[in-house]
Amino acid sequence: MTMVGTPAQSQALALNSPPAPTIATAPTLHRMARKAAATVTAASKKAATAASKKAGPTATAASKKAATAASKKAVPTATAASKYWLLKTEPGEWSWSDQASAPGGVGPWDGVRNHQAMNNLRAMRCGDRCLFYHSGAGAASRRVVGVVEVAREWYEGEEGEATAGGAVDVRAVGEFQKPVGLAEIKKAAGEVEGMKDFALIRQARLSVMPVPVKIWDWICEMGGGFVQDGEVEDETEG
Repeated sequence: MTMVGTPAQSQALALNSPPAPTIATAPTLHRMARKAAATVTAASKKAATAASKKAGPTATAASKKAATAASKKAVPTATAASKYWLLKTEPGEWSWSDQASAPGGVGPWDGVRNHQAMNNLRAMRCGDRCLFYHSGAGAASRRVVGVVEVAREWYEGEEGEATAGGAVDVRAVGEFQKPVGLAEIKKAAGEVEGMKDFALIRQARLSVMPVPVKIWDWICEMGGGFVQDGEVEDETEG
């Protein structure tokens, strides 16, 4: 036989019953898209908001500063919309410093004579990103130091100009926080998919080459991201 309580008893039971447990879902962290100015993750924003409510205006300002610094160090991971390349240059002839200090950070990539390398230059499209690689006689000098993007597709200059043989224009995007050396790249040949067949390892004399997406992501991650050209990284105050 079912027992039915009075309305007062039913109300008391309802008041004394524990609330239904809630199931918390962990936020999904996404890789930051490769952009000139990357945004902080939603988790970072949430944490900054919570901290500001507890600690007041001072903590809010500190959180905003931390978020800005994090955004400048964002790793420029690959997307499917563009192709990715590596450009070799002798730093004594054209270094990262030369590229970054050029007007608007833009300069022609010329002087390429190898047929395969020239075909790679011709295949580039505006917006494609390129790893900026310092080559040289010493092993320690061979390293990826930054990222540039294609600003002008293949063209041939007037006779007598440096670009007469064909060139593309590239724009400085940012310098890596930590250069990624050739030795470090070779050590990862057994760990990163496609690294064993990467032209940087297999074709040492090729100066312009495509970069597979997974290798691009790995190198950019090892480089720690970059501060966009023209920005000054905030220093932590004591």
